[in-house]
Amino acid sequence: MHFRIEQRPEPSARMRVAAPIVATALTLLVGSIVFAALGHSPLATLHAFFVAPLSSMNGLSEWLLKASPLILIACGLAVGFRANVWNIGAEGQLIIGAIAASGVGLFYPDPESVLLLPLMFVAGALAGMGWAAIPAFLRARMNTNEILVTLMLTYIAVLFLSWLVHGPWRDPAGFNYPQTALLPPAAMFEPFDYAYRLNGSVFITVVAVVAMWLFTDRSFLGYKMSVSGAAPLAARYAGFRESAAVWTGLLAGGAAAGIAGMAEAAGPLGQLSSQISPGYGFAAIIVAFIGRLNAFGIVLGGLLMSLLFLGGDSVQMTLGLPSALTRIFQGILLFFLLAADFFIFYRIRPLREHA
Repeated sequence: MHFRIEQRPEPSARMRVAAPIVATALTLLVGSIVFAALGHSPLATLHAFFVAPLSSMNGLSEWLLKASPLILIACGLAVGFRANVWNIGAEGQLIIGAIAASGVGLFYPDPESVLLLPLMFVAGALAGMGWAAIPAFLRARMNTNEILVTLMLTYIAVLFLSWLVHGPWRDPAGFNYPQTALLPPAAMFEPFDYAYRLNGSVFITVVAVVAMWLFTDRSFLGYKMSVSGAAPLAARYAGFRESAAVWTGLLAGGAAAGIAGMAEAAGPLGQLSSQISPGYGFAAIIVAFIGRLNAFGIVLGGLLMSLLFLGGDSVQMTLGLPSALTRIFQGILLFFLLAADFFIFYRIRPLREHA
């Protein structure tokens, strides 16, 4: 028997909302099977992965702290994704933003200035935008593939960071660890409670979520971005320029990632190191799709992805399982989410064979 894939005339709105829930449930089911195959009780392991990390105030603090950069970056990426502008290099833009912000914090002439933190914020945003402007220019002028360019630039950013923290910016009193000196107190966000690491940088994320909602759902430019992604031919007929959508989408993602890098350096870490990000830039792509490119959906997706990061650390400490299980869960979740999207927009119809 032969089959044919057909596009559905009208995708189900209910299923689009339910798809992340279904994908999450299937991810938990597959995770249970993986844990059982490793010789661990699925219920006990899932409890250690998803419940135990949130059983204390410190766990809740870390949950929100890790969710903040994921949500912030995903909001920026979703602006471009709505217009089919695929920025896959947010990790590199985060690193460049962290480098620029840390440079301001380390080398500003007045380390006690009240302007230090705002200047670092601006430096991080501009650096992220500048790094994203390279693929934007190449896509708008030469029609290059922004997926490949943004991804390749990430590796350049990683190597540049490694050179800095192993070379000219390495802390001479840091016992040869690949990290800079600590940032001055004026260059860091104050924690809400000194017993925990959660700090004022989360307010940046709150503002970003509201700004994204206003831009995508309440502005004419956001409407043009959505039309450019949903119906490119109609957008061209209406006079919407594709290059404008490319520049807007990539610069928004670059700015958000750069600010997230600044917040990491000036927040929980307090310095620049080779491990400035555990993969927030890549994980934020999944967060954007879990949230259906909607500001408030992204908040829920970021909280879920943050829990995966915490769960990986939890099962490593309590059960001796590798923390790489976090990446496995992320990959499985993305697979089921894409599979759900496929069946939302397409259907498989059997073809009758004629004699």
